[in-house]
Amino acid sequence: MNAEFSHSDGSWSIVSVSPTAELSGASSERMSDPGIPNSLQPAVQRRIERDNLDELIADFDKRNGPADAAAVAAKHAELTRAG
Repeated sequence: MNAEFSHSDGSWSIVSVSPTAELSGASSERMSDPGIPNSLQPAVQRRIERDNLDELIADFDKRNGPADAAAVAAKHAELTRAG
């Protein structure tokens, strides 16, 4: 499938991209139309990754209870601290 992209200088490029088998299969399960325009593939991939992460978090919460908000905030601060 081909997609056209514009550049900041006003020029255009035509790019051909093929979805991976995993992305095609996962999108087919979630969408009534399995054909994904190339321009939407990265967004679909991110949505699938978020959905999978949400499922993992829900499973963790079901087994262990919700994560401690203070511990999550502390880890977030540690990981995002400017070096």
